[in-house]
Amino acid sequence: MSSPLKILVFSHRPEVRERILTAVGRRPAADLGRVTYHESATIADVLMEMDAGKVDLAILDGESQPTGGIGLCRQLKHEIDDCPPIVIAIRRKDDRWLATWSQADAVIVHPLDPLAAAETVADVLRNKQLPVVQG
Repeated sequence: MSSPLKILVFSHRPEVRERILTAVGRRPAADLGRVTYHESATIADVLMEMDAGKVDLAILDGESQPTGGIGLCRQLKHEIDDCPPIVIAIRRKDDRWLATWSQADAVIVHPLDPLAAAETVADVLRNKQLPVVQG
């Protein structure tokens, strides 16, 4: 059995991180198995975790302060070779164009719909082309 997928969740606000974790859940889709989370409240922690190469997907809060997830996403996509997929959580549907500019792989919109959030994360993880484990 393969190890659980690791999802990094970034927001300076703990309640936003909690809402994201609750919406996506521990098992976003039956075919993906369980996931583990690493919560990050600072840019330094995000950069350290992403640079370590052990993150399968990141969910970044587009409204985070002082640096939002949208700008951070663009930075990561430009600076990390083979950057893991990134989902941006935004508050306004009108901000989708910013998420596109940031090169995010997907967008989820607050208030988070648990079915839509889990499905979005599952789709992005599936499209990541995870290695097939024989056994």
